[in-house]
Amino acid sequence: MSDYPQTHRIKSKPLRRSVFHRALVGEFTGNGILVLAVMLGIVVVTQLIRLLRDAVSGRIAVDGVLALLGFSAMSYLPVLLSVSLFISILLTLSRCYRDSEMVVWFCSGIGLTRWIRPVLWYALPVVAVIALLSLVLTPWALHKADEYRNKLESRDDVTSATPGVFRESKQADRVYFIENVDAGSSHIGNIFVQSEQNGKIGTMVAQDGLQETLPNGDRFLVLLNGTRYEGTPGQKDYNIVEFERYAIRIDAVPVRQIKLNLRSMTTAELWRSETPRNRAEDEWRRLTYSELEWRIGLPVSAAILALLAIPLSYVNPRAGRSLNLILAIVLYMLYSNMISVTNTWVWHGKISPAAGLWGIHTVMLMITVLMFYRRMTLFSLRRVLPG
Repeated sequence: MSDYPQTHRIKSKPLRRSVFHRALVGEFTGNGILVLAVMLGIVVVTQLIRLLRDAVSGRIAVDGVLALLGFSAMSYLPVLLSVSLFISILLTLSRCYRDSEMVVWFCSGIGLTRWIRPVLWYALPVVAVIALLSLVLTPWALHKADEYRNKLESRDDVTSATPGVFRESKQADRVYFIENVDAGSSHIGNIFVQSEQNGKIGTMVAQDGLQETLPNGDRFLVLLNGTRYEGTPGQKDYNIVEFERYAIRIDAVPVRQIKLNLRSMTTAELWRSETPRNRAEDEWRRLTYSELEWRIGLPVSAAILALLAIPLSYVNPRAGRSLNLILAIVLYMLYSNMISVTNTWVWHGKISPAAGLWGIHTVMLMITVLMFYRRMTLFSLRRVLPG
């Protein structure tokens, strides 16, 4: 009989730990998915409005909106994952304080430092995904977005024309309007073309048309059974000519070279990049260090924020339930802004790259340790002092 309490205690610890871990990690995951979905939805809607505005104004093609939207959303994912990781841990632990679950866990012998393990169990896979996105996938997405945008801008006037939308040519000498396009062939319906030659405005209207390519590569827009109106605005001497076939040469657009962009370069290219001829060597190195620090700093800051959320989640019913959330938001904004500031300082050569990379993260890690110590000290005093 004397062995029963000892055996019971040995078996209860793994059971208590497994229940503890499962409950926390499950709630962390649910809150994290919810927060990420809300923030990602806001970003997608915002970017979609901007891209649609550019498509309506003719700066990008309508068929490129979805692709550019996907690339843009992927570039925002590292920051959104970091924020959702921080908020999900903060909300879950704050709820445990408000519902007095923390009192139960503390009375069961689970101290504040014991919360680090389940938090890291949930946070480390998310941090790994943030590192993958920041170091590999985001530069790839930005590079593909630049390539896709350059491909859209290199299309000729007729190919880039959107059905139902007036579009000006890249040389600003013609205006096209195409009502419908047969995707399976080169036929075009209800065409309007206006051009200016020798001070006179020429307007051509045709119900049918097609695109033709000659053996030498020249491309033409052919209008069939249409009418041409030519004259000077404000005067009555207009010439009206009906035609069966009218060919308009489509000027080829040269393929533009993709501009050098640090954000779209791979991490390996940044690490071993050489100095371009049109930049000073010192300035180029500072820009490279600044971009590398930003990419490395995202997963590092996400891990520190996950730990910082543990002491920040404490809720004092007498002081109000939102005080800890306000403090957490202030610390997050300060941390995020200081990362950007230190990157700018490295760019301008005010601090060394090592200080820019590890300085602010070391300070925030020390703040996290101090907050753990302060919170554990307060808990110890509450146990000792009566009431």
